[in-house]
Amino acid sequence: MKVAEQRSLTREQKEAVGLLSIGTFLEYFDVMLYVHMAVLLNELFFPKADPHTAALFAAFAYCSTYVLRPFGALIFGYLGDTIGRKHTVIITTLLMALSCIVMASLPTYAEIGITASWIVTITRMIQGISSVGEITGAQIYLTEITKPPIQYPIVSSVYFFASLGSVVALTIAVFATNYSVNWRLAFLIGASVAFFGAYARATLRETPDFADAKKRLRAYSRESGKDEKYLEQQNIFNKSVKKETAIALFLINLAMPVCFYLTYIHYGQFLKHSFSYTSAQVISHNFNVGLMYLAGSGIQLYLSSKINPLKILKIRFFIFAAFLLFFPLLLEAITTPFHLFLLQSFIIVFALDGYPAKAIFYKHFPVLKRFTYACVLHAVSHACIYVVTSFGIIYLVEWFDQIGVLFILVPVCIGFGIGLSYFDKLEKENDSDFQILQNTMKG
Repeated sequence: MKVAEQRSLTREQKEAVGLLSIGTFLEYFDVMLYVHMAVLLNELFFPKADPHTAALFAAFAYCSTYVLRPFGALIFGYLGDTIGRKHTVIITTLLMALSCIVMASLPTYAEIGITASWIVTITRMIQGISSVGEITGAQIYLTEITKPPIQYPIVSSVYFFASLGSVVALTIAVFATNYSVNWRLAFLIGASVAFFGAYARATLRETPDFADAKKRLRAYSRESGKDEKYLEQQNIFNKSVKKETAIALFLINLAMPVCFYLTYIHYGQFLKHSFSYTSAQVISHNFNVGLMYLAGSGIQLYLSSKINPLKILKIRFFIFAAFLLFFPLLLEAITTPFHLFLLQSFIIVFALDGYPAKAIFYKHFPVLKRFTYACVLHAVSHACIYVVTSFGIIYLVEWFDQIGVLFILVPVCIGFGIGLSYFDKLEKENDSDFQILQNTMKG
């Protein structure tokens, strides 16, 4: 059933958007700073090795950010659905700040040996755990305090600021590698601002959807004399989640990690080994790709205020599917770094992703399970696909050359199409139900 439309924000909503967007920007700046500087930092914190082993080290360091995310999702999902959205995003921000302090002060492999490798890996895990609760919590918070159509660009703005954080991290990486700027300073700045952001977020109010659900739960508990924990499991307060809905969101979540890894990590290594790029040159090259990514995100953010986000995703899906048909021919045409830049830019701009339709997906999950399911599905899908992609591409490219990436891209594209089709069907059913209700009331 449709809700009343909202086309402008209240002052309180504007403050919430500002605090959450800035917090997400800082969170992803901290997470992506290592990702985009991996070609340099892996050399500092991991032992030197041949290209194949170095690629495995890079995959290991990258996957460490995501492998424990499912456990973090269970923890923060439970907290988000129990103590609230507000307190959860504060906790995740503080965790990110602490991990940045560790990175800024950590000795290199040359100084303390393999201990440095282990500490980096553990720190990346903590960053990964906190980041899943951060962006999901921010998106759900804004979903629950706004209504369509303004809800779509507002929730999408969180993702845009995450993209901006990634590009700024790339900017810092460029300065650190080309102008001898101390990269440790960037982590210290990220930590200090994250602490400030956590303090500022303490002024947020809890979302009305969550607060109302908890209020009704407490009231019914007093009237019936039954325990709140027992009541939380009853359908009247905690509706069950359809298996098909969870699977559809899982399939959609699988796609973007593949596009991201392929664009920045895999082709970053390709530049080093095929065009003899230095670490500094790879980072500078990826910075230009990142600008294209940010521009594409900004355009889609604007379009989401004019067009239903599901229509935007359909267009992106058909463009990307057509691109896969010509992928082998495009690979043969790559003879210069600029050709590769064009390929990377296309992949990341038209990447298969739930953005900017996350608000539509989340509303199909019950309020008291929404945070848990959103976090867990995000974390499990990313952990699985990053492991498969990071290590799988290494061997698929060895066996089938660059065409081997299609063994991952094609199934992911098909899964995305299935998930998108499912949510499109749900939305049409909701529209149909609303129309029937309106006709009944008129009659």
